[in-house]
Amino acid sequence: MALQPWDTVEVRGCTDDMTTRRKKTARPPASQVVSTLFDHHFQQPELLTWALTHRSLAYETNPETSPNPRSDNEQLEFLGDAVLGLAVAESLFRRFPGSREGELTRLRASLVSRRHLGEVATGIALGDLLLLGRGEEQSGGRQKPALLANAIEAIIAALYLDGGLDAARAFIEKHIIEPALPELNLALKAGDTFSGAIGDHKSALQEYLQATGAGQPQYVLTAQSGPDHQKRFRVEVRIEDNEGTAIALAESEGTTKKQAQQDAARIAIERLLSEKRSTEDDMARGLVKNLGKDGFEV
Repeated sequence: MALQPWDTVEVRGCTDDMTTRRKKTARPPASQVVSTLFDHHFQQPELLTWALTHRSLAYETNPETSPNPRSDNEQLEFLGDAVLGLAVAESLFRRFPGSREGELTRLRASLVSRRHLGEVATGIALGDLLLLGRGEEQSGGRQKPALLANAIEAIIAALYLDGGLDAARAFIEKHIIEPALPELNLALKAGDTFSGAIGDHKSALQEYLQATGAGQPQYVLTAQSGPDHQKRFRVEVRIEDNEGTAIALAESEGTTKKQAQQDAARIAIERLLSEKRSTEDDMARGLVKNLGKDGFEV
């Protein structure tokens, strides 16, 4: 008999020792925790269980048979992907009425990317709730970005099936769109020189510098402090001018070198864009002034 996800994580009693151990490892969410995390009380809790069940658990339970498609969350991933695309497209359409189709398409691609969804799942500790097989558990499945991104889509589908588009939309707005709004605005300001890669400030800075002919950014570790378990790293991002002299663009620090580099890149591109806008404003004022001198009405 194919494993059904709700058979696997039913909180009420279980006689199978192996399943009991899996339940402890998978840590199925209490209703209060789930309601807080997803801002939704599931009328059909089996949908949530289904969404959290990875195929490794079904294959491990019935290795000699083809698992029932409803024994893991892959079907829900399919539906969730479509719901996510619709909700994101609608939100961008309403939030950025002055943007062209190409701009909106770039923003949507970043919001629904595996990278961004994986980061969202990590931020809400979704990995702790997943129901995994032992092998996937031992290989670090709870931290795998692709697995987490898939789970986010499955959760969106479960919300949609249980509470309609409004329930799914509320989750998408709160966790996927709203935290990324500053970067979406930054992407729009940068125009074609920025791909809109949410959270990847290093790539955004590199793209911008290449588009403006400024060369490659360099990240230099300038300081580190703290004990081994609480290290702080300070990184400076630089470019070289035509004479080979290093010019500092920005500096920042973080608990990891990668984090410090990303934040330094964010500060750098924000400053560059601000300077660009200031220069364009000065040019516009100068043009207006010259038109006035030539006898045009200002």
